[in-house]
Amino acid sequence: MTSRVLCRVSRLLEQAAETGPVLGLDTSNQIASLAVVARGRVAGQVAHPVTSHGASLPGVVDELLSSAGFKIRDLAAIAVGIGPGSFTGLRIGLSYAKGLAMASGCAVVGVPGFDAMALAAQELAGQSDITDIPIGRLLAVVVDARKNEVYATLYRVVADGLEKLTEDLVITLEHLASLITEDVTFIGDSTAKDAAALVSRKGHRAAVFETGTLDMRGVSVAAIGAARFARGEMDRVASLEPLYIRAPEATFKPNLKSPAGIGTEGVWSIERKNSFGNI
Repeated sequence: MTSRVLCRVSRLLEQAAETGPVLGLDTSNQIASLAVVARGRVAGQVAHPVTSHGASLPGVVDELLSSAGFKIRDLAAIAVGIGPGSFTGLRIGLSYAKGLAMASGCAVVGVPGFDAMALAAQELAGQSDITDIPIGRLLAVVVDARKNEVYATLYRVVADGLEKLTEDLVITLEHLASLITEDVTFIGDSTAKDAAALVSRKGHRAAVFETGTLDMRGVSVAAIGAARFARGEMDRVASLEPLYIRAPEATFKPNLKSPAGIGTEGVWSIERKNSFGNI
């Protein structure tokens, strides 16, 4: 099982206090989430529903950078959410980030999208008097993967951030619920409510955090990217790939043998993708 500690967003920004503008973007679902961080602070952010990421992304980036007082040539790096999520959205976001990096000469950093979403939830909970995610609580990010499955990742809330307990999984809701044997907070899309209902039937408390985690992904992506850039941990443009988890349908060939271990229903290990250091 994976175990990796993710620092809180505020701590990541502190680590990047000397870093110039970093654009963060995530296009893994129907809500495009973007932000700019610079010198340890959030300089601007935007999130809105889109029908076509490809058509709207360039204009949204220009508007965001302009409102923050920057131009594309000012960017030190661009951080991009690499999934899991919509295959089309991931391809568009990553292609745009690569093109921008090559055109401007800035660095590029790939960020696992569920890490960003989980950190966004923790950050928002700390700002809310209504929702609490206490230290020690199990946190589960759950997003619809279609084919009667979900993408899911499990985390543990610790004092300074999150401990990542699993790799990103593709799994049925029933199987996911069977892995959870304690109180849990779910975040994600509408499938998070379905997962919570299944866990509740087992006698565990299951809360659903619904306040803006999809909207805040861009800030987390930018903060993670800025901290990694400050440590010199950039990615190569040519080799950076999406975390599809399940292969795109155009190339998918089912494997009838299911490996042993947690969350094994069609799990594609991200160990075979780029390796990301501690955040």
